Amino acid sequence: MISRSCGRHANFRSSLSLFFLWQMTELVTSGNLTTVTEFLFSVFPHLPEGGVLFFVLLLLTYGFIVTGNLMIFILVRLDRALHTPMYFFISVLSFLEIWYTTTTIPKMLSSLISDHKTISVAGCLLQMYFFHSLGITEGCVLTAMAIDRYVAICRPLRYATIMTPRLCTQLATGSCVCGFLLVLPEIVWIATLPFCGSNQIRQIFCDFMPVLRLACTDTSLAVIVDAIHAGEIVASFLAIALSYIRIIVVILGMPSAEGRRKAFSTCAAHLAVFLLFFGSVAVMYLRFSATYSVFWDTAIAITFVILAPFLNPIIYSLRNKDMKDALGRLFCRRRRASGVGDRSRG
Repeated sequence: MISRSCGRHANFRSSLSLFFLWQMTELVTSGNLTTVTEFLFSVFPHLPEGGVLFFVLLLLTYGFIVTGNLMIFILVRLDRALHTPMYFFISVLSFLEIWYTTTTIPKMLSSLISDHKTISVAGCLLQMYFFHSLGITEGCVLTAMAIDRYVAICRPLRYATIMTPRLCTQLATGSCVCGFLLVLPEIVWIATLPFCGSNQIRQIFCDFMPVLRLACTDTSLAVIVDAIHAGEIVASFLAIALSYIRIIVVILGMPSAEGRRKAFSTCAAHLAVFLLFFGSVAVMYLRFSATYSVFWDTAIAITFVILAPFLNPIIYSLRNKDMKDALGRLFCRRRRASGVGDRSRG
């Protein structure tokens, strides 16, 4: 169900790609204004400068991200004890993290070991679209998770009647629709811009501002776009922050120390992911006219492109008793099934 609700928005990926390719072709052939047909990632080191070392580290990190998040997704699907709203949203987040990192990291890996550290204009637009669409979707899912924890702790007697499977599915589907539609107008607008002169992107992936700086036309509309993005980020942040403030107030008012400890433990993981994700996103996108050096731009980008997805499996599995118990049950079932198969063959 998660795959259908989120994956159906990728069905138009080929038509979107054809639109971008057609648009860029029209711009190139319409005159001498547009000469750039590909962008160059100028921040990646060459092989003699440590490219292989960074490649190995990033490859191992990417493998852990995909494996860890896929394990969480499969465990939640297979173990009935995890069929709760909280773990449903965790599995949705893990599913999104796999694709979120896949939009950027494979291209980073190829840029680290290849002499051609370029990406076509159409490929750059597609990367921006899916990266930001999935990022917005994750922000919406984190908001839904905060709502779930708020109802569980502040309205425990009504939790089962409010957080129904149908509502959870609607929230997940709505998050995907919101994420994949909100960013589409900006991508279509950028696809109409002419690019000339320098083609060097001073970032580790295609992002709005580094690409817009290369356009040889007026891009003042980007200020309005930035304000819209800022509003989206602040709205999600406030919704989640207010939910957790209310949750903390309720927890502190609990008479039982054991009850307070258990309630805090269920929210700590969500709060950590929320702070890591929104903290790095806010620093990156709520700066308006402020500028950072290339080093700090890259460091901030690594935080929410690589570090946050890397820590999610650790936070939600290695430090989660329910997940560890589910993993143990899964291995026990596999071991018993293997034993029965060996005896039947014997």
